[in-house]
Amino acid sequence: MNQQLPLKGIKILELSQNVMGPACGLILADLGAEVIRVEKKDGDDTRRLKGFARGFFPFYNRNKRSLCIDLKSDAGKETIAEMVKQSDVFIENFAPGTIERLGFGYDVVKEINNKIIFCSMKGFMPGPYEKRSALDEVIQMMSGLAYMTGPNGRPLRAGASILDVMGGSYAAMGIITALYERVTTGKGTKVISTLFESAGFLMGQHMAGEAITGTAMNPMPERARAWAVYDLFRSKDNEQIFIGITSDRHWTRFCAIFEFDDILSDERLITNSQRIFQRDFLVPDLADKFLKMTSSDILLKAEQAKIPFAEVKKPGDLFNDPQMNAEGNLVETELGDGLTSKLPSLPVRIGDRYSTIRHQPPKMNEGAMDILNSYGFNENQVNELIDKNILGDL
Repeated sequence: MNQQLPLKGIKILELSQNVMGPACGLILADLGAEVIRVEKKDGDDTRRLKGFARGFFPFYNRNKRSLCIDLKSDAGKETIAEMVKQSDVFIENFAPGTIERLGFGYDVVKEINNKIIFCSMKGFMPGPYEKRSALDEVIQMMSGLAYMTGPNGRPLRAGASILDVMGGSYAAMGIITALYERVTTGKGTKVISTLFESAGFLMGQHMAGEAITGTAMNPMPERARAWAVYDLFRSKDNEQIFIGITSDRHWTRFCAIFEFDDILSDERLITNSQRIFQRDFLVPDLADKFLKMTSSDILLKAEQAKIPFAEVKKPGDLFNDPQMNAEGNLVETELGDGLTSKLPSLPVRIGDRYSTIRHQPPKMNEGAMDILNSYGFNENQVNELIDKNILGDL
């Protein structure tokens, strides 16, 4: 945010991995919290990923600072315990039982600081599956999300880590709520967010539909259409464009602007309820019409008609998208190896405030001395940790 930050002064220890935990920490960091990314002594594994996954660490760790420490050593545990005393929030998303084996389960952390908000992100809420390990794609398969996304018989993973990011977002929501509650109670609490239940929440509308109709839901590509024109079409220059006509007013404007007088005057197509039963001829007819038009012409007329529409794009197209390049939507981010890039900012505005870069994604142990000093460790204590080989390279 470009002015006073809403969570300024909130101190957070983030012991996390992969995407879900770091996504939660990113949201809180962008909102102004002081987030310390506590990593293994040799750094988080996502620092060493290859290919497209090299983007994980720089995207999910801006506005944080890094502390690489041997969490299995007594001195490392004592250091983190001392930091817990002075922190507001403790975040973890390790596999079931891991944080307890490290000596920082909820009961232990609460005993050290009864005002702390302890957030645990897992695959499952308490229940029959709670001890299972889980991944975003695993949960997409077992929740019905992959079934609903792909064509019948071909379950398909969504094109982003949506459950990791959604679970991290719900965790951040829970943390902020718990911090607000603490103002009244004076006590901390435990917050849990999970992949499976996040996916279940997404499936709620389909579950409700099945409960009402008594009919199992078809995958989205093969679903019964609520609107007659809600499809991808191809242009003369071979671009794909989505057109959605979701009201009869849309239909009238659409036909008028595109000068489709023949279908505008067709009495079989006056209302959406009528058009639904004419899809077998209407959609191919529109497809033929669009094949005679360039994509730029289609997009211009769709904008003029004020109907829902979209050109099918790739993620890389967003770098030059005029909306993404509007003020506050992208932040210049260091990617490592001398590379920088504009990446999406937090998609939230509070008043006229939006998220900015305060700290670039940290190098391993970048600012560790300042971090430890801010938590009350003096120079001799820090040097002792270095001499005992408890900290990673500084």
